[in-house]
Amino acid sequence: MDQLPRMLADRYEVGRLIGRGGMAQVYIAYDTRLSRTVAIKILRSDMATDDTFLARFRREAQSSAALNHPSIVAVYDTGEEEVETGTGKVTLPFIVMEYVNGQTVRDLLADGDPIPIDEAAHVAAGVLSALEYSHREGIIHRDIKPGNIMLTPDGSVKVMDFGIARALSDHHSTVTQTNTVVGTAQYLSPEQARGEVVDIRSDLYSAGCLLYEMLVGKPPFTGDSAVAVAYQHVSEVPTPPSTVTADIPDSIDRVVLKALAKNRDDRYQTAAAFRSDLLSAVRGQAVTAPATTAYVAPAPMATPIATTVFPTGQSVPSAVSAHTGNYPPYQTGQFPAQEKKSSNGWLWAIIVILLAVLGFVAWQVFGNDDPPEEPTPTITMVDVPNLEGLDQTEARTTLEDHNLELVIGEPVESDDVEEGLFVSSNPEIGTSVEEGSTVTVSFSSGVGEVTVPDVTGLNVDSARNLIEAEGLVWGTSDSVDNFPEYDEGEVVSSDPAADQQVPRGTQVNVQVSSGRVSIPNLLNMNIDIATAELDNLKLSYRIEYEETAEAEPDTVIAQDYREGSIVDTGTQITITVAEEPPATEDPTTEDPTPTEDPTTEDPTPTEDPTPDPTTEEPPPTEEPSPTEGE
Repeated sequence: MDQLPRMLADRYEVGRLIGRGGMAQVYIAYDTRLSRTVAIKILRSDMATDDTFLARFRREAQSSAALNHPSIVAVYDTGEEEVETGTGKVTLPFIVMEYVNGQTVRDLLADGDPIPIDEAAHVAAGVLSALEYSHREGIIHRDIKPGNIMLTPDGSVKVMDFGIARALSDHHSTVTQTNTVVGTAQYLSPEQARGEVVDIRSDLYSAGCLLYEMLVGKPPFTGDSAVAVAYQHVSEVPTPPSTVTADIPDSIDRVVLKALAKNRDDRYQTAAAFRSDLLSAVRGQAVTAPATTAYVAPAPMATPIATTVFPTGQSVPSAVSAHTGNYPPYQTGQFPAQEKKSSNGWLWAIIVILLAVLGFVAWQVFGNDDPPEEPTPTITMVDVPNLEGLDQTEARTTLEDHNLELVIGEPVESDDVEEGLFVSSNPEIGTSVEEGSTVTVSFSSGVGEVTVPDVTGLNVDSARNLIEAEGLVWGTSDSVDNFPEYDEGEVVSSDPAADQQVPRGTQVNVQVSSGRVSIPNLLNMNIDIATAELDNLKLSYRIEYEETAEAEPDTVIAQDYREGSIVDTGTQITITVAEEPPATEDPTTEDPTPTEDPTTEDPTPTEDPTPDPTTEEPPPTEEPSPTEGE
């Protein structure tokens, strides 16, 4: 067993083993730099000296890293690490990937039951969406199968494992590389099984096999060996899904059988076309796939082919003899029959022998993912020790002293336990477990942060309930004036302010409106401005006018409350406003008499002050002086 270091690249803390495949093992890990959970795929040490597998592993990193799609598992980082093995130290490459918390489609199909049509179509549509993107980016997956499709709890579909992916520009991308078979027998396209160059339509065939298995509960072709299955892919027509699961409509049959056409020119030419037809079928709409009457089961091959014996002494039965060809009856119609020509018998024999060799190698490399069983050792039981108060280093040492292995669990927020110290374990402390077992330990991430809720406008009781519900502590509630927009008793602000991130348990103080305001200085203000100010303060007012020439008209010259006085909102304020006095007579000025307009003739005759000589009266007779005549 590989002795993996606990820390890869001084950054990734390796956790438990969560999966293994033909050439790699996958561990859950924690990225200490970015504080996130990841999955790390590490090449098996027994493959590390094989240049082919090294190249394939590195190609997976390159292919996956070049793809950025929600339905494709993302690659974050790559690297190499020196690992101690039973034969010495070896450098192993690793890939840091997105951690997908879910299950594979293989797990979903483990009991052999089909998946409901809508769910199967949803999964297939997600796979085809990922393939549409990867094909557009020039990458062929070449190993679409249930074990490479992840489903998350929210129903998302994630395609993974581009370990044998190839660029479209690689014209030598065939089923064989350095005499090994690439792919999984149940999902090989006919051209893959024949060792021909593959293209995007080979992925679509494999996706058709996946869809078939989800609808029916088993792959379209099964057999006792990889050889038998590969031969069926090349030469036999699959049974329509509806003959196995009765509730599958004809439109779904047509889509599946078109995807599984032997001739790639008869299949869907793009993942988008396949996906569109599938979704149309699920909705009950018309599809482009031909009617299923064109697909019927071929008659079983009558000519047996001898067993092939390999140099190891193992015998692989003939693909033909392994296949019975007994299909359930279904729609009538004729599949174009091929005439048997005795002159071609030797050619078929060579093809089958080659397929047998390729299938055997494929089974050796990919079909036996599980490691060989080892003899059951003597079981020694130990108790999980007390880890309280210990950090990761101390907990690991303590567990190793008891022959147990530490697996880092998800960090846990804790108000009581200091950050980095033990919080819980699985199995729990004191539980009796087998020696060598793993113990998943969670450590405190410290006090968690919460968002201060917005309590403005709420009354004190409602605000307190909301703050305490968020794990915060209710503090002081101070009464404040001059918040007329809030009624008495409503919260006007908080400290810390709303929407701030603070540690859980932080005290929150609030200010509460008193419902009172201070009187402003209104003197010399225009009446319109003064009343607007009072309206803003929710104060009523009464206006009195006073005639005065000492202030501008319409300006405030008096107010009954002094500036700064505190009053309840709604209080009436009396303000006095200057009014222009009426005009008065000046006693030193004579009232002017109207004068004649010299340009206007007065129609009324007036006395001429100049005496008329013709009418002059004689002067009066002068009386003698009294002294005269004496």
